[in-house]
Amino acid sequence: MDTKLTMDKIVNLCKSRGFVFPGSDIYGGFANTWDFGPVGVELKNNIKKAWWKRFVQESPNSYGVDAAILMNPTVWDASGHTKSFADPKMDCKVCKQRFRADNLIEDYSKGTVVPDQMTNEEMQAYIAEHKVKCPKCGSYDWTPIRQFKLMFETSRGTVEGEKDVVYLRPETAQGEYVNFLNVQRTARAKVPFGIAQIGKSFRNEITPGNFLFRTIEFEQMEHQLFCKPDQALAEYAEYKDKAWKFATDIGLKPEHLRFHDHDKLAHYARAACDIQYLFPIGWQELNGIHHRGDYDLSRHQEYSGKSLLYLDPITNEKYLPNVVEYSIGADRLTLALLCEAYDEEALEGGDTRVVLHLNPYIAPYKVAIMPLQKSLSEKAKEVYNNLAKYFMADYDEAGSIGKRYRRQDEIGTPYCVTIDFDTLEDNTVTIRDRDTMKQERIAISELKDYILDKIVF
Repeated sequence: MDTKLTMDKIVNLCKSRGFVFPGSDIYGGFANTWDFGPVGVELKNNIKKAWWKRFVQESPNSYGVDAAILMNPTVWDASGHTKSFADPKMDCKVCKQRFRADNLIEDYSKGTVVPDQMTNEEMQAYIAEHKVKCPKCGSYDWTPIRQFKLMFETSRGTVEGEKDVVYLRPETAQGEYVNFLNVQRTARAKVPFGIAQIGKSFRNEITPGNFLFRTIEFEQMEHQLFCKPDQALAEYAEYKDKAWKFATDIGLKPEHLRFHDHDKLAHYARAACDIQYLFPIGWQELNGIHHRGDYDLSRHQEYSGKSLLYLDPITNEKYLPNVVEYSIGADRLTLALLCEAYDEEALEGGDTRVVLHLNPYIAPYKVAIMPLQKSLSEKAKEVYNNLAKYFMADYDEAGSIGKRYRRQDEIGTPYCVTIDFDTLEDNTVTIRDRDTMKQERIAISELKDYILDKIVF
């Protein structure tokens, strides 16, 4: 990672190279929304594939679901969201910007104060005592702290006045909890077993513009492990290790990661921690691991009136399993990996190249095919069409070969293949490595296996 990296550099690269665009861009944008472009969607899809491969495909006791975004509203009563899912917000009376009071305190104190342990009154007193100023305009003129609901409301119904309020889900986890028995029964699963899901969630967040870090619409990758109550703490410790290993395997350096145990636990939690990443904006949460006890299943059992007890096939004991939750945002992980991979390398002659050192498995394109001249395009397209059957490939014939290399470096393509006039004679090509910039000659017939061997996760 470039030690002088700023969020502006990442934003500019994303917009110029097709990773991420502002949402509704031609209409001036829409705050805290972003659209993934042709390159960005490939990167994020590869990240999701890597997570699914690790936590479902390679885990024999884990099963996937894709639950509905709109759920019976009582689900959110049972989960506690309708009563308590809110943030403490303050408005600056001068510039009219809205901020989370806990974030203001954390930023002002540089992390030495833990606002999670404070009541609204204590937070307001701290801000008054220290005269914490507005980050936007520098004024000190705040409204009192108010609780703002984070769930988006919509309605279902066709007759005016007879519409029922429903919610856009603020998390994917409830879809896994309400399907606990469905999955257990149809998969013939035995405790401990997991249910995984990747899907969109929505939160009415107010955030001071940290790009993909916190948005109102985002994708979560969540895994709920259902286990015996006396095994939950051991499973929690194991999932901390699994989450850390996934983060480092996919490309984040250990020195840019740290565990942060929660000082103040939610009422349902037995243990909780985050893995934080050193973003350009400082240490911030990347994912969470929580020992949730039997809170979730007991609440849904109570509100639905349906028994969610698990029958142990060996002991014939009936009990509510405990839940160990692992949750990570696909968008936030995408941002972290872009930050980690970004580099500005000084080259001979005083030139500088921007390069993304992405794990080849998650790189948007695995290879770029480049004819040395346009007269070689027919052979180049033949090579491209063959490789594109096995992995994402790019084709580029515009500009000098040097500029084409630079474009591929900036989007993290690990290999570039050049078709030249010798190719027509001996069916060999030049393949260039992104990180070392070394080139070697290889037969076209060996290209597919050469690349497949290097993009394993």
